[in-house]
Amino acid sequence: MGHQTRLAILVAGGPAPGINSVISAATIRGQLEGVEVLGIRDGFEWIMRGDVDHTTPLTIESVSRIHFRGGSHIGISRANPTTNPDHLEQVVVSLLRLNVDMLITIGGDDTAFSAMRVEEQGRGRIRVVHVPKTIDNDLDLPANVDTFGFQTARHHGVEIVKNLMVDAKTTSRWYFVIAMGRKAGHLALGIGKAAGATLTLIPEEFPQHRIPLKTVVDTLVGAIIKRLSYGRRDGVAMIAEGLVLGIDPTDLERLEDVERDSHGHLRIAEVNIGEILKTEVQKRLGTFGIRTTIAAKNIGYELRCADPIPADMDYTRDLGYCAAKYLLSGGSAVMISMQAGNFVPIPFGDVIDPDSGRTRVRLVNIHSTRYGIARRYMIRLRRDDFEDPHELAKFAATAGISLQQFRNEFEYLIAAEPPHLVIDPGTHTLVEAPR
Repeated sequence: MGHQTRLAILVAGGPAPGINSVISAATIRGQLEGVEVLGIRDGFEWIMRGDVDHTTPLTIESVSRIHFRGGSHIGISRANPTTNPDHLEQVVVSLLRLNVDMLITIGGDDTAFSAMRVEEQGRGRIRVVHVPKTIDNDLDLPANVDTFGFQTARHHGVEIVKNLMVDAKTTSRWYFVIAMGRKAGHLALGIGKAAGATLTLIPEEFPQHRIPLKTVVDTLVGAIIKRLSYGRRDGVAMIAEGLVLGIDPTDLERLEDVERDSHGHLRIAEVNIGEILKTEVQKRLGTFGIRTTIAAKNIGYELRCADPIPADMDYTRDLGYCAAKYLLSGGSAVMISMQAGNFVPIPFGDVIDPDSGRTRVRLVNIHSTRYGIARRYMIRLRRDDFEDPHELAKFAATAGISLQQFRNEFEYLIAAEPPHLVIDPGTHTLVEAPR
């Protein structure tokens, strides 16, 4: 039997709203151009072992309405073929056994790296493109380009936080809400800013290589005292889960035995950073004679498989179409992106960090206008608080200590505060004020 051109689609990493829309659009494009389309089930899990039985034929009829729903029509897994040369070779051999010569991978930064390695290992026998997805929004795309799934996750996250804010005010308590974001704080900041949360903490704001747990605790304690001095006993703090990876490990010795995933990452879901911060913050408040009810709440799994909002359905249809079209036109070795309404292929080599050899991660730019505005609406101790003796007196009185003692306890927090925003007279844009 002669060789038959076949397009395969594979989803790896964690779920994100819009996966099914990519699958649907790519399948329809391939089928309309006379190409058979195959879904590789459960990411790399089976084919990296040489198992080619876990596949699903994809047809226009079977995928034409799956774009409305969350999850993945062909499953997903975090299996990583790049940690073992034999697994990587088995991926290529398995795809060739299935008569696959075109592959679309859908995933985050680790999957992008796997896609690049599969393309290299294939040595021209398999053309590969990658569609970036993650609710963390941390792939190295241009600053104004979101990864798909982020906007849907933020939308549903805001709905959750909005309800928690009402509950917090009703019951006079604080919520520490932990949002997904292993390496960057985009989702926490996006939810916190849109919902108007009391404050948001992301790893990017802490300049230290290792963040002292005390600094995080004091930031939260300072916000609670400031809020309390205004007569409010409630609040909601958004906290990026990746903060735990930056905290000095000597402060978190109890976490040394926590299970790690196949990429070697700490299983953050197993590290209850919300409960740790709740306990430490209550202890610190206790030294000032302040008792506050705090509840820790993790959100993330509720967001990953939500039905996509129209913006993500639209966006992912474009991505799926372009991924299939690029492969069918003979292209390979790129990440698919839409920029200003146009398809822009990004060569694999352009997304690799030359120092680490891994895909680059996009962090929150804490010097951007967007972040600067977010900070101005947060309730937290600021530089101008320590320049206003009347405000400082209120905070000190709330904590039951002298002004100087309050300075001694908390003034160090403002050292890393970004400058305030001003209108540049030349360009009429918002910029950071000179330090």
